[in-house]
Amino acid sequence: MGVATQQTALRSAPAFGLASMIETAKTRFARYRAYRQTVNELSELSDRELADLGLHRSMIRRLAMQAAEEQFAR
Repeated sequence: MGVATQQTALRSAPAFGLASMIETAKTRFARYRAYRQTVNELSELSDRELADLGLHRSMIRRLAMQAAEEQFAR
C-alpha cells in the first residue's frame, strides 16, 4: 500500500507543477495587460491633464507598474 501511494504522488507531481506554471503565466499576462492598459490611458492625456492629476509624463510607467502590482497583490 505504501508503494502505491508513493507512485501516485510521483505521477501527480509534474501535473501540479505544470498547473502552477500555467497559473503563473496567466497571472503575469493579466498583470502585463493591466500595466499596458494603464500606460496607454495615461499616455493619451495631455500634459495639462496630467499636471491637473499631479503627474508628469515621466511617471507614467512607474505608476502603471505599481497599479498592476497592487491589483494582483490581493
